[in-house]
Amino acid sequence: MLGSTHGTLTTDFRARVEACGESPRTAVHSSAAPSSDDAVPLDVSGRPLHADVPDLDRFFRPESVAVIGASDAEGKPNTGITRQLIAWAERVGARLHPVHPTRPTVFGLTCHASVSELPEQVDLAVLLVADPLPVIEELAETKVKFAVAFASGFAETGDAGAAAQERLGAAVQRSGLRLLGPNTNLNAFEEFREDLDGPAIALITQSGHQGRPVYTLQELGIRLSHWAPTGNEADLETADFISYFAEQPEVGAIACYMEGLKDGRSFLLAADRAARNGVPVVAVKVGRTETGARMAASHTGKLTGADTVVDAAMRQFGVIRVDGLDELQDTAALLARARRPKADGVVVYSISGGTGAHFSDLATEAGLTLPTLSQAKQDELHQWIPAYLNVANPVDNGGHPVGDWRGRKIIDALLADPDVGVLICPITGPFPPMSDRLAQDLVDAAEQSDKLICVIWGSPVGTEDAYRTTLLGSSRVATFRTFGNCITAVRAYLGHHRFTAGYRSPFEDAPRTPSPSYRKAQALMRPSQQLSEHAAKQLLRAYGIRVPREQLVTSAAAAVRAAGLVGYPVVMKASGPQLGHKTELGLVKIGLTSASQIRDAYRELTDIARYENVPLDGILVCQMVERGVEMVVGVTQDDLFGPTVTVGLGGVLVEVLHDAAVRVPPFGEDQARAMLRELRGHALLEGVRGAPPADVDALVEVVLRIQRMALELGDELSELDINPLMVLPRGQGAVALDALAICR
Repeated sequence: MLGSTHGTLTTDFRARVEACGESPRTAVHSSAAPSSDDAVPLDVSGRPLHADVPDLDRFFRPESVAVIGASDAEGKPNTGITRQLIAWAERVGARLHPVHPTRPTVFGLTCHASVSELPEQVDLAVLLVADPLPVIEELAETKVKFAVAFASGFAETGDAGAAAQERLGAAVQRSGLRLLGPNTNLNAFEEFREDLDGPAIALITQSGHQGRPVYTLQELGIRLSHWAPTGNEADLETADFISYFAEQPEVGAIACYMEGLKDGRSFLLAADRAARNGVPVVAVKVGRTETGARMAASHTGKLTGADTVVDAAMRQFGVIRVDGLDELQDTAALLARARRPKADGVVVYSISGGTGAHFSDLATEAGLTLPTLSQAKQDELHQWIPAYLNVANPVDNGGHPVGDWRGRKIIDALLADPDVGVLICPITGPFPPMSDRLAQDLVDAAEQSDKLICVIWGSPVGTEDAYRTTLLGSSRVATFRTFGNCITAVRAYLGHHRFTAGYRSPFEDAPRTPSPSYRKAQALMRPSQQLSEHAAKQLLRAYGIRVPREQLVTSAAAAVRAAGLVGYPVVMKASGPQLGHKTELGLVKIGLTSASQIRDAYRELTDIARYENVPLDGILVCQMVERGVEMVVGVTQDDLFGPTVTVGLGGVLVEVLHDAAVRVPPFGEDQARAMLRELRGHALLEGVRGAPPADVDALVEVVLRIQRMALELGDELSELDINPLMVLPRGQGAVALDALAICR
């Protein structure tokens, strides 16, 4: 997990940035603030900066419900649904009104012929009809707050269905009600256990069946408070429910199964609200592979987006992405119930040295911290554990101490260590009476400790009393069935609390009015065109990004004069609006040191351009910058999230290694630095094989300035690529040697 999205700039770094007349962070411009206190503030591109939280209380706990298309005829699909809705209405204390044009009663309840004949204004209308559109238009006149449409045949079926869904969504927007669906199911009306207490999991799924594993956690004593099956999301979407659940005091964690996102910005605003409230969001998001993405689109009619961007955006806003439904179960359950950790250290305690060593290898590889216990603590443990056994961490008790009074002493001593925040005890199989006594000691210790105790019960049977009664009967011990799921959940638990402890919403500092840089840059934009390198570098200059000394010339004589001004050696490059990869066409000449070489290079470059039929705006004579680390920094437009910023190893390495990190604006300095730490080639910036450390501060400065450009230009800028950005030795800055910009 990543840390806070903001940090403190060094004095030198701040001075360099402010010297260009702007803050390196995304500044707040209060002049764009809305005049009404109730209005949602907007960023520079007119997008909201706060999540709109729908009031869904009357959806989940309505006072009155209408069932349109209700039936009690045996053998009809609507009959079973009506029966379930009647039972649900009784549980939540709602009055239910059946609606059917030909039935006087349904299951003994008075049935109304149409929506207009309902005896009262209802909170929720459940539509058991094949075409919900006409009913939505009727409901608009009755001021119904919410509706649910089960009908399928919409965006999940192709273009015609997508058009029908657009018409439905437009009707819903005109009506003023909020719609769940279409292509949803009855999961919102499931029966939840009322005898469970403690923080609950709120569940959101686009495919109802995929939520069943989380729903059945109730059988293990874990509380579930809500289930929102969002379906095709013609109106209400995953983001709406995340925002709502993040405000509910009983919700300890939000578990999501997502096949696509309706709107990336809404999702990030919702995740931001959850992060500010300290509510963990755990998500399975399908579409990692091309095949998975195709299946997701065919099922829900959603864009899945570039998965690398989705993954980065989730990490950026603290959403914990897991791969499987079993991980979703275990991670959400742990995060919902566990208290804030006292320390990040994990101690592994086991009956078997082999078990402890195996688990410790996996945990360390996953990034968990297993601190070596102090010598004083090891001496204390050896009071009860034979001296020949290792107790440094992992702790091997040899087996016998767990069968008597010594077992609890060992556990208490480990929990008392200030460097230990989590105790994990893998029990690979039942070995009564040792395993039974060990399980009970762990449960008893957990009741008296404010630290997390996790147990992995490795028996494939799972019917043992120590597991079913002792461990699962405890609300304080987190019990797992596999090493992998335990490690995933504990890593997420520690990461979540690190993330939220220092979290500051990046939206608070998003720019709200254009900067002077934007006004300069806008004058350089050419709609639907690719800018020449010279024009693209002018765009960078507008945002205070350093480029080499260079001149654009249109004659050999002017090239010679320019080289004298720039200073030998120089680089000469063709510059034109249709030129992308100049090197492949032979349109770059480097290391030129004399007037004759300049003249020859000018003729050769212009001849190649004529032969290739490439229009030029001139030849660039550029300062030659050699010593540094080549990076790439750029902006692309993502279908879901809009402008995204990428940084990675540059030059030819960007195409060979694909070593890059992505963020969705807005973000602060800490996130920019975190991007660099994610790179596999990060060590190059620190200096390798005698090379000096690179000017990382200058690189971060460029990333933040490019982010500002992305925010302010928005979709006017289709693509920007600085490659290479030469990052010079520490204290010497960074220079954009080449740039490509495409206007939308």
